[in-house]
Amino acid sequence: MAESSTNTRPDEHSRNATFLGFDYGEKNTGVAVGQRITGTASTLETLRSQPTDRMWAAITRLVETWQPAAFVVGVPYPIVETTERNPMIERILKFCRSLEGRYHRPVHVMDEALSTRESQSIFYDRRPKKSVRFTDIKDELAAQLILQTWLNYTAPRESLDA
Repeated sequence: MAESSTNTRPDEHSRNATFLGFDYGEKNTGVAVGQRITGTASTLETLRSQPTDRMWAAITRLVETWQPAAFVVGVPYPIVETTERNPMIERILKFCRSLEGRYHRPVHVMDEALSTRESQSIFYDRRPKKSVRFTDIKDELAAQLILQTWLNYTAPRESLDA
């Protein structure tokens, strides 16, 4: 697999750093892009998770296009403490390890426990077109929310004080 050059990619703490956010699922994976300089995330697209070779080809295209400094992936940590482990968490963590191994960039995880419900609320508040259905874009909206939350949480201190 061809790798993107890391020499042109800014450090993830740079004001010019770009990030790709993912809401990984068994059927679909939502993708968003965000920049440290603007502190905002935007939806990109929804990828089919199967077949995996097509999903990875699409992710490679996005990595080559956006040259992200790092990735942010949502993980559905339980809201209440439980001894049962959500089997989806293991699949998501495997996806994180694959992202890091394939593209040699850091992967950050962000709690996504309520992202789908919150993205639904955002969608109906700002519905772009009546012809767009929530089910068609829910995964990329969730990815946007995951990435936006992470950007807000990791904003450089000086930009908050300015």
